[in-house]
Amino acid sequence: YRYFTGKGYFSQQLLLFDRQYGADLPIEYVDLYFPHVAQGMNVRIGRFISVPGIEAQLAPNNYIFSHSILYFVDPFTDTGAIATIKLSDQWLVQAGITDGHDVAPWTNDAQPSGTLCANYTTRSVNDNLYACANGINDGGYGFDNLQQFDITWYHRFSKKVHMATESWYMYQHRVPNIAGRVTNPIPPELGSDGAWCRAGELRCTAGEYAIVNYFEKEFSTKLFLSFRSEVVNDRRGQRTGYATKYSENTLSLTKWIGSTVQIRPELRFEHAYDQPAYDGGRTHTQFTAASDLIFHF
Repeated sequence: YRYFTGKGYFSQQLLLFDRQYGADLPIEYVDLYFPHVAQGMNVRIGRFISVPGIEAQLAPNNYIFSHSILYFVDPFTDTGAIATIKLSDQWLVQAGITDGHDVAPWTNDAQPSGTLCANYTTRSVNDNLYACANGINDGGYGFDNLQQFDITWYHRFSKKVHMATESWYMYQHRVPNIAGRVTNPIPPELGSDGAWCRAGELRCTAGEYAIVNYFEKEFSTKLFLSFRSEVVNDRRGQRTGYATKYSENTLSLTKWIGSTVQIRPELRFEHAYDQPAYDGGRTHTQFTAASDLIFHF
């Protein structure tokens, strides 16, 4: 909940009281289907997962147990309406209007924001491209008011080997300078980081970019291998609190036991290049050995 909290949705647990544990309701929506619009149109209304990207909040939808750094710092949920229209077997388009990222409509950070996406699949079904401009408005500083431009490419080498690659660029304008090199600094909004701007700047544009790749090898219907590699550049430190470049590499094995139990052990190594960013800013690297177990019912 500490990563997914949306301002206005029980957010006082984190933003006011900084509780270690809390409740969150990231998904509350209705779907309306209109079969006679083009080759079918779905309209989703409510609070839903931000549309672009490979990973998802719900564990069974992901390749491996942990999430990428890229995933942790991009938008999580949107509140509004989005239409998905099938134009043909090759083309899907999406258009939506929301109140911005990770905020409730009744908060002071809410503002009309547009989403526009296009999805293309080749006739061979070996390649898929999905591009999105997500949550677009004036880009002014606010609670997770990220202007996100995202593209994802899936490629199938064979029936047992494929990969998925995602890249994005995000930014916010007029982010308060927290670098300590400015007179009368502006305090950041509660629950949202400031930026490490240049000396003398009261505010600045904070941008970040990232790319992640998943490589997947299926050994059998019950066993497959995943390798994730990524690079994230948090140029002004506005997303992670540290102005640095990161890399992350994770090796994971997914094993099905029968038809209901799924186990996913993994080994993960991360590194921050320009300054220490782990263990409270005391070390450049972090190594993790972890696993989850999912019971399907």
